[in-house]
Amino acid sequence: MVALLWPVAMLNYLDRQMVSTIRSSIRADIPSIANDQDFGTLMAVFMWVYAFLSPVGGYIADRFNRRWTVIASLFVWSAVTWLTGHATSYSQMLCFRGLMGISEAFYIPAALALIADFHTGNTRAKAIGIHQSGIYAGLALGGVGGYIADHSSWRNCFTWFGAAGVVYAIVLIVALKDARSDNSATAEKKQTVGIGQTITALWSQPAFWILVIYFTLPAIAGWVTKNWLPTYLADTFNLKQGPAGLSATGYIQLASLGGVILGGAVADMWMRTTQRGRIYTSAVGVLLLVPALLGLGYGGSLNVVIAAMILFGLGWGFYDCNNMPILCQIARPEHRATGYGFMNLVSISVGAAATLLLGWMRDRGIKFSVAFAVSAAVALVSAGLILLVKPRAQNLESI
Repeated sequence: MVALLWPVAMLNYLDRQMVSTIRSSIRADIPSIANDQDFGTLMAVFMWVYAFLSPVGGYIADRFNRRWTVIASLFVWSAVTWLTGHATSYSQMLCFRGLMGISEAFYIPAALALIADFHTGNTRAKAIGIHQSGIYAGLALGGVGGYIADHSSWRNCFTWFGAAGVVYAIVLIVALKDARSDNSATAEKKQTVGIGQTITALWSQPAFWILVIYFTLPAIAGWVTKNWLPTYLADTFNLKQGPAGLSATGYIQLASLGGVILGGAVADMWMRTTQRGRIYTSAVGVLLLVPALLGLGYGGSLNVVIAAMILFGLGWGFYDCNNMPILCQIARPEHRATGYGFMNLVSISVGAAATLLLGWMRDRGIKFSVAFAVSAAVALVSAGLILLVKPRAQNLESI
C-alpha cells in the first residue's frame, strides 16, 4: 500500500512545485503576470484554497472512504495540471492554480490516515516516513522543470506529468485497497461520526491546539524555501533558472528524503523507551532548522548555502515524518484525517501569507536574509512548544 502511494505523493508535490522553478519562462510567455507580487499570488492562491479545503477532504476520508478519496484527488489534480500547460493568461493561471488547490487538498489527509490504518505501533513512523520520501522526490524533480523549460517548453512540464497522473489514477482503481479494521466497533464509529463530534473531539484538547501551532510555525520556513529559494539562488549567485531550480529543490529535498526515513526509524526506536519518542525526534529536527536558515540567509558563498540546504532538509525530514504519528497519539482513528486537515488549514494559510509577503518584500528591495532570520527565530520557539504535548493514552498507538 505504501509502495502504491509513493508515486502519488511524488506527483502531488511535483505538480504543485513546478511553477516556482520555471518562473521566468512562465512570465516571459504570459506578459499579463506583471510582477513578482502577481507571481506570488499564483502560489498563494493554491495554498489558501488547499488550506481551507483540507479539513473537508479529511472529513470525507474519515466519514466515507479513504481509498476513493485518494484516487479521485489524483485524477482531478492531474487533469488540472494538464490544463495548466494550456493556459494563456494570468487569469487562467490563477483559475487553474485554485482548482489545483481544491483537488490536492483531499490527498494528504486521506493518504496519511490510510497509512496509519495499515501501520500501527512500531512501524507507523517508518511507513509514513517512506511515503513522505515520495514528496521530497517530487520536490527534487520539480527542479527538472527548469531544464525542460530551457530546452523544450514550460508547457510540456505540465502536459506530460498531468497525463502521467491520470493514467496512474486508473492503475490505483485496480490495485489500491482500504484497510480492514479488526475492531468492528471502531469501523462502525467511523461510519457514523459527525462533523460536530469530530470538531469537538479535536479542538477540546489542549494538546491538539499545541500540535496545530507547532505544525504551523516551522512550515513558514518550509513554504518560503519551497516557493522562493530558486529565485533567491538565481539572484544571489547569478544562476540560470535550470541550475537554480534544481539546486533549490535537489539538495533540500534529497536530504529531506533521507531525513524522513532516518527520522521515522529513530522515532519508532525511541518509542520503545518512552511514549514521547516521536515528540523528541520531531523537536530535534526543528532545532536543526535554526542554524540551517541562518546559513541560507547569511552564508555568503554557494558552498555554505548548499551545506545549509542539506542541514535544513535533514531537520525537516525528522519533523515531517512525525506529525501524523504524534496526532495518532492524541486523536482517535475516526478523527485523524480531519485533524490533519485542520493542521493543514492553519499551517498553509499562514504559509500562503508568508509567500505573498515575500513577493511584496522583493518588489520593495527587502533582502531574503530578513525572512530567513525571522523563520529561524520562529522555528526555535516551536521546538520548545512541542515538548508541552502529552500523549493522551498508550492504547491509541495500537489503534
